Amino acid sequence: MLVDALDHMVRGIVEEPEDVKVALKSTRRGDLLEVRVNPEDLGRVIGRQGRTARALRTVMAALAKESVRVDVIDTDRPRG
Repeated sequence: MLVDALDHMVRGIVEEPEDVKVALKSTRRGDLLEVRVNPEDLGRVIGRQGRTARALRTVMAALAKESVRVDVIDTDRPRG
């Protein structure tokens, strides 16, 4: 349910909705929702001074029964 809700919200923000991927991962610190978008849409999802990303996190926290983290992954940068 959380994955679908976040996916729906992010697809409404971006220019390339077919490139949106949301994955739920369980970590030691709890559940993590990873959002991947087209690199051209990264700024739209983060927003000015992180306002859009913060709003997405706030909505997801309200929907979740437990604590959940939301990370927007920059697909241009290599991991490591």
